Amino acid sequence: MNPIRIKRIYEEEEPADGRRILVDRIWPRGVSKDKAAVDEWLKEIGPSHELRKWFGHKRENYEEFKDRYMKEVLESEERSRLLRQIRSWAEEGTVTLLYAAKDRECNQAVVLAELLSSL
Repeated sequence: MNPIRIKRIYEEEEPADGRRILVDRIWPRGVSKDKAAVDEWLKEIGPSHELRKWFGHKRENYEEFKDRYMKEVLESEERSRLLRQIRSWAEEGTVTLLYAAKDRECNQAVVLAELLSSL
């Protein structure tokens, strides 16, 4: 499997990004679909509305968010299928997980990349 890249959607598209996959449940503010250059928007794999609200992008909540989100992904047949699809794409070439959060270290794309590396 190729390494999984992680990038904010607000950063410029680069050829090295490969397949660009948005993993946010909600479309990011201020980004047109053309400018985003998203190949896939897998909103279903994003954290549930309840988990996203609870987390609130507070670093002190991150470890518990990570555990809860991994559980959401692994216990959902649909999300697990999407995770396997991302892994399949990563076996074919470079994959970049896109997210909108300001925190580059504590967000769902980081959690997904960790899950993908453990499959």
